[in-house]
Amino acid sequence: MRSSLIIFSLLFFFIQSAWSKDILPKYDIILPPSCSNNRGEIVQFQNLSSKLGIFSAGVAKRNQKGKPMVYRFNYEKSPKALQIFIDLHECAHHQTGDLDQPHPPQNSSEHMMKESIADCISALRIREENKNGKSLIIDALFELKKTMSILSFPISSIKSRELNIKNCFKKNISSKLFILGVLKKKHYIK
Repeated sequence: MRSSLIIFSLLFFFIQSAWSKDILPKYDIILPPSCSNNRGEIVQFQNLSSKLGIFSAGVAKRNQKGKPMVYRFNYEKSPKALQIFIDLHECAHHQTGDLDQPHPPQNSSEHMMKESIADCISALRIREENKNGKSLIIDALFELKKTMSILSFPISSIKSRELNIKNCFKKNISSKLFILGVLKKKHYIK
């Protein structure tokens, strides 16, 4: 009984230390990519950090003055490949005009389609803008799948997202042409 209590106490201490970020690795925050929205406005990026935040995340929105923004949360907690992927994913929401439309309900088919398109554009841009794009996308997928697993996403969702990203990376189309196609479907351009 006493040895169980000691083991439990040590395990609790280790988990508490990890959750308090004392032993988790810290990464350099990368410079944001070039990004402009579907209206030609420059998208600004802002780094935000929280001691309670465990994962890196990004949010595309307009600030209080109406300027297009990407808020970068806890980027110091993820390696370069995932930071790049998140930045390009959030930029894609601006590029495709997602912020000009009402936000669809979470997990609706329309919401999931917007996320898949943003993932696709991110994969295309990683391929186009990086000499080592293939290794970057592999590293980003590894980190993305790990995070999604920890957050208890269903395996089917993780596999579906991975397959979409891999297929997009292989597409014989530029990110610019892909975005133009999306904008045409949304009737932003003729």
